[in-house]
Amino acid sequence: MQIAFDAKRAFHNGTGLGHYSRTLIRSLATLYPQHHYWLLNPKPGRHFTDSDPVLHEVRPNQLLHRLLNSAWRSRWCKQWLTQHNINLYHGLSHELPTGIERTGIATVVTMHDLIPERYPRQYAWMDRQIYHYKFLSACQRADRIIAISEQTKADIIQFYSIDEKKIRVCYQSCDSRFYKTISTEEKDRIRKKYQLPERYFLSVGSVIERKNLLQGCKALKLLQQKLDIPLLVIGGGGSYKRKVQQYVREQGLERQIRFLSDEPALKNDPDFISARDFPALYQQATALLYPSYFEGFGIPVLEGLCSKVAVITSNRSCLPEAGGPGAFYIDPDSAESIATALYTTATDTARVQQQIALGWEHAQKFTPSLTTEAVMNVYRELLPLTD
Repeated sequence: MQIAFDAKRAFHNGTGLGHYSRTLIRSLATLYPQHHYWLLNPKPGRHFTDSDPVLHEVRPNQLLHRLLNSAWRSRWCKQWLTQHNINLYHGLSHELPTGIERTGIATVVTMHDLIPERYPRQYAWMDRQIYHYKFLSACQRADRIIAISEQTKADIIQFYSIDEKKIRVCYQSCDSRFYKTISTEEKDRIRKKYQLPERYFLSVGSVIERKNLLQGCKALKLLQQKLDIPLLVIGGGGSYKRKVQQYVREQGLERQIRFLSDEPALKNDPDFISARDFPALYQQATALLYPSYFEGFGIPVLEGLCSKVAVITSNRSCLPEAGGPGAFYIDPDSAESIATALYTTATDTARVQQQIALGWEHAQKFTPSLTTEAVMNVYRELLPLTD
């Protein structure tokens, strides 16, 4: 089977969409090497490198296509797909090329979430229109839709009135490195490299309003006289991040909250950018804090469960789906609720170990082999004679 992907996020996105794309592509190449996988990438990127012989990067080769690489990705790439006898095209993040439904190529699109539909005021008007058109169009034209959670499936049906018969829930996994115990030597190296304190809480994800870091900072303020455990934050952001940092300064929390992604030594560090160092950062944390209001899945939650650390997350949207019985659930509107969970994970060793064991068991439902097999089964539905 010749399978092509919209690989823009695999090469250019350092957050959830990129991690999903890279993890799935690598897992397919490892578990199903009898197929060939073509990664359509509009321009050079630094997040994805792989020498696997069944993976082939494709970039626009005509001058006009290179200059207008967005148009190549969204429209003109169809010519390459048909010329190279591609059997199936998988849009890994909400989009399909315009007109691909007329080529005879089977199509799959992964829908991660419909957050612009649920929280329209968090997006500029024009961005909302673009997302609505792209997302709805892809869902209508795809032969199959992969929803990464039951929550996302329900949203696709609710907002776009799509027939549920063509939607398949295929959970995502995280990088297989999170499932492995990091050696003491590697942990020591990372501890020295990042100048890690003995204990710390960890926050991973874009610092945007929906992910609710400010409430986590307020919880740390409430605990200022009880706990001396800092919060390490990994993630970029804009106006909301500046708002959070202003609160940190105003409340005198600079020593307690450290923004790793802003540190000059890490901004261009390939092992930080690619997240290669993250498993060791997770596995040495006291707890992962992820108080998001809404997610399509919430991959840091799974990364935390796989890393065998306490996971604190919200009792909303799909997060209980991702966290299962092993997470510590909080009310994202309540700094007091978050503070209670932070204090518990820092002080109640027996409870933490119990939850970690439950979390590890739950994480086995999302292993790369199981989640990749689910995606391959979707492909087989469309191309049953090609294996």
